[in-house]
Amino acid sequence: MKLLTSAIAAIAAVAAAVCLPLGAAENPVFAPVEDRPDRPNVLLIGDSISIGYTLPVRELLAGKADLFRIPENGGPTANGLAKLNSWLGTNQWDVIHFNWGLHDLKFMPGGRRQVPLDDYEQNLEKLVARLKKTGATLIWCSTTPVPPGRLNPPRLVGDDVIYNLAARRIMERHGIAINDLYSFALARQAEIQNPADVHFSREGSAILGRAVAFSIRNALSERPKE
Repeated sequence: MKLLTSAIAAIAAVAAAVCLPLGAAENPVFAPVEDRPDRPNVLLIGDSISIGYTLPVRELLAGKADLFRIPENGGPTANGLAKLNSWLGTNQWDVIHFNWGLHDLKFMPGGRRQVPLDDYEQNLEKLVARLKKTGATLIWCSTTPVPPGRLNPPRLVGDDVIYNLAARRIMERHGIAINDLYSFALARQAEIQNPADVHFSREGSAILGRAVAFSIRNALSERPKE
């Protein structure tokens, strides 16, 4: 029985790292998080890339903050508009680290992007307006690189840059901090990203997690003390 339990735990950990679609009861990324009143609350919003680095970030912030994440893959901005209120819930958030982009720029059957650039900008503007109402310190996380190769679903190298530029304009206009995970990952792409795949190796996700935790710690340190 002990061996079986260990095997199940190992499978769950690997699934979390490679973002397999396990349910909340099976994937430790989505396990309930205790909300301790003596620690800041941090929320992660993002797609499967953020699922991959959730556990590393949680470990790095242990004892400093309670790290929550949305209970699913955040998908495109259209999904964010539909679900953001429920994701935010009634918690008082101190820091929100958020991203949309990889799902917006992907190509759907018929050759159309899931969310064209103009719609992406409009959607993101609305999402930022809602997030600002929380009073949390906001951190925009730039979309990680689209690698070369035959991707499924299709994405084009360079669209990541175009969508990130559009997002940067919005964040700068609103005075929102930017965690440039795109540049961070691009400099290490051959080392940490899977070939012809937008996802990262388990070790790569841990490396991304260090950059994300660093940006969150900085944001927490700059918040006024109660």
